[in-house]
Amino acid sequence: MSEPKAPTPAPGDTYKGWLFKWTNYIKGYQRRWFVLSNGLLSYYRTQAEMGHTCRGTINLATANIAVEDSCNFVISNGGTQTYHLKASSEVERQRWITALELAKAKAFRMQAESDDSGDESTPPAAGQGGGARNSEVQSTLRTLGSKVEDLSTCNDLIAKHGSALQRSLSELEGVRLGGETSEKIRQVTERATLFRITSNAMINACRDFLALAQAHSKRWQKALQAEREQRVRLEETLEQLAKQHNHLERAFRGATVLPPSQSNPAIDSKGSVPGKGDASDEDEENEFFDACEDVQEFITVPADPKYHRRSGSNVSGISSEMGMDDGTTSLDEQSMASNPESPQSQEVVPVRKRRTRIPDKPNYSLNLWSIMKNCIGKELSKIPMPVNFNEPLSMLQRLSEDLEYYELLDRGAKCQSSLEQMCYVAAFTVSSYSTTVHRTGKPFNPLLGETFELDRLQESGYRSLCEQVSHHPPAAAHHAISERGWTLRQEIALASKFRGKYLSIMPLGSIHCIFEKSNNHYTWKKVTTTVHNIIVGKLWIDQSGEIDIVNHRTGDRCHLKFAPYSYFSRDVARKVTGVVTDKDGKAHYVLSGTWDEKMECSRVMQSSRGGENGADGRQKTVYQTLKAKELWRKTPLPEGAENMYYFSTLALTLNEPEEGVAPTDSRKRPDQRLMEQGRWEEANAEKQRLEEKQRTARREREREANRSANPEEALIEDSISDSPLKSGHQDSYKAMWFDRCVDPMTGEPTHIYRGGYWETKEQGNWDSCPDIF
Repeated sequence: MSEPKAPTPAPGDTYKGWLFKWTNYIKGYQRRWFVLSNGLLSYYRTQAEMGHTCRGTINLATANIAVEDSCNFVISNGGTQTYHLKASSEVERQRWITALELAKAKAFRMQAESDDSGDESTPPAAGQGGGARNSEVQSTLRTLGSKVEDLSTCNDLIAKHGSALQRSLSELEGVRLGGETSEKIRQVTERATLFRITSNAMINACRDFLALAQAHSKRWQKALQAEREQRVRLEETLEQLAKQHNHLERAFRGATVLPPSQSNPAIDSKGSVPGKGDASDEDEENEFFDACEDVQEFITVPADPKYHRRSGSNVSGISSEMGMDDGTTSLDEQSMASNPESPQSQEVVPVRKRRTRIPDKPNYSLNLWSIMKNCIGKELSKIPMPVNFNEPLSMLQRLSEDLEYYELLDRGAKCQSSLEQMCYVAAFTVSSYSTTVHRTGKPFNPLLGETFELDRLQESGYRSLCEQVSHHPPAAAHHAISERGWTLRQEIALASKFRGKYLSIMPLGSIHCIFEKSNNHYTWKKVTTTVHNIIVGKLWIDQSGEIDIVNHRTGDRCHLKFAPYSYFSRDVARKVTGVVTDKDGKAHYVLSGTWDEKMECSRVMQSSRGGENGADGRQKTVYQTLKAKELWRKTPLPEGAENMYYFSTLALTLNEPEEGVAPTDSRKRPDQRLMEQGRWEEANAEKQRLEEKQRTARREREREANRSANPEEALIEDSISDSPLKSGHQDSYKAMWFDRCVDPMTGEPTHIYRGGYWETKEQGNWDSCPDIF
């Protein structure tokens, strides 16, 4: 496929394109994507790798560029790095050579200026913008000064050569020549003198200009700083107005029934849907996925144009809520508009203003190897970890972050088709991993009996409760219920192993989602999370595995595959694919996207076997689909998130102090609060105190359980309570708000919320809660 040729680059421009790079004698030249920016030449296997994996970088400031023939050239920095490159044509090679030479000259000049100004101190500014403006002014002044110095040098040369010229002319005057010749020599001497006077005047004017610029530089800096502060104030005002508009829109949506053209958050919140369709035009080529049936691959191709006609026989059951039939009103919107039970006149309640920042993360160094070298092969829950590895949230709060994109379940609750509803449930399942892409910090292990409530009833219509129901193995129960007609419950136990280079976290337990209106009951399990480069290198997280979402009422299924990152893969990183099928195995929707950015859905109009052969030699399934429609897109992180543990907008509010919560709530955990405030040494001491207090309470429960079972051995048990023999005894702990039972859907032992928490909160009677902090 031919690619457009890039224009000839201007000085300082970023230049990108494909080149062939010599790898070895076996593979020869391989096609690589090269990026030239800021004096650095970097290359990648594909364009998709630019966000996470750079294969190599060379600094052009110290590099040599040599041309071998019409298409080949070499870049070397003195022996440590040498790139043998080949362009597709001589014209393309010349474009790259021009761009590289310009970038090299600029990089060398910037390096020289940096060396000259290395001892100069930059005045502090109020913010990054002010510092950038000040440095820009200083750089301009330095440039002007250097140009004036160049002019002074030229003036000295003019004066030197002018004096020599005048001496020569004076000598000629002494020679006996004709009257006309002497007159000519005298005229040349006068003109040379005038030229010297003019050049001296020009230099003096340039010096005056430079002095004037230096005198006014502070005034310029103050003016620029004032403009920057005014811009920041305007941005903050716009942000506040946007938030107020969002809150009013949500309150209005909850208080009144919107017209069908406004009641679809999938369209309105993202802007115009046709614009999204334009972005998916790339799907006109064949896309390759891993199939859900028999682990075969499949291909999606555009459906026949006849399926796009506004014909009820061809697109029956396709709702515009999924964007499958442009211009029609969905059945769910019609039913909501005509439902007499829909809220008509609810009072708009002012929404509480949540915090948008937490203290910046301190920069504390820590020797990882000294802690990890004796922990290989052990469970993570049994390793005493300092708070340096943590983030100021508990695992219960991280579990509550699954509700970051609760709107997907709200939209799913409005669907009349269980297959459409399955698509939203699948998108919700994938969205829960988007908050983990940069979150390499370990959450605090909850203490036994610790709880966390997330009451968003007024803002978002739901409330949830988490409780740590077991400590070894660690397990947490979660229950969330929404006024929009859905319930989410789960019990997650973590099995983790440290393997030296990476850490694997395997969540155990099922997640249940029940929709009240349709009585559809969905269950699924989480995939494995892997943290790479534990000892050496930059930490990064990958999600891999397969998820089967089952609707127990209808038999519908959705098989999702999270592709693990591979160095040799040419596919998009963090890719997720899936197929929604009914109880008979017929495919209705194809899902595609990434777990850190977005998910899209395409309606399957026809499927057949007989496509290209897959890697295992078997034939692929070909799905003819309509244009893909966006189900979910990740919300950008707040400004400065890199200094706040990469918390999302919701995560920033989870540890915000609240009145009336239970005394066992994670917000009241002292070590976690101290870490959030940046007092890490005190947090480490407090963490050790709480863990020892928990161990003491567990030993006491085991002694009490043993006394109840066999009073005659109570004294013996007291004497050996600290012995390893006690490990065989059962902990008699009973959860405060959850009952242990066998799940009727999965047949697994689990904890289900028995009620009473929110009623107790209203009464303010927490006397029955244990003292764990």
